[in-house]
Amino acid sequence: MIQITPKTPLYVHTGVVDFRKGIDGLCGVCKYQLKKDPLSGAMFAFINRSKIALKILVYDGQGFWVYHKRLSCGKFKWWPGGDDICSPIIARELYVLIWNGDPKKINMQEDWRSIDK
Repeated sequence: MIQITPKTPLYVHTGVVDFRKGIDGLCGVCKYQLKKDPLSGAMFAFINRSKIALKILVYDGQGFWVYHKRLSCGKFKWWPGGDDICSPIIARELYVLIWNGDPKKINMQEDWRSIDK
């Protein structure tokens, strides 16, 4: 079970990554391509070229976790694109993405915000 809170920073690598990379290789992608610190506690999501698998890298304070999901059939329907190689997303978008949904097509309410300013 992946524990994600609304305060967890989440980043998606919009390009494809060679899935022969392990923890050290993915940390290198975070540092040198995404320009983010893999030790920050943020979660980083990656997809492979054929779009049938994704990996999520996160540091928990003691060590790294790599979550790997490979679809048994089909491909991931949605993956962020654009000119920027690093796309921030929110927790519920990541959950929808993991379950092979399109967060842009789901009618989700806006995040709750306190009226205190």
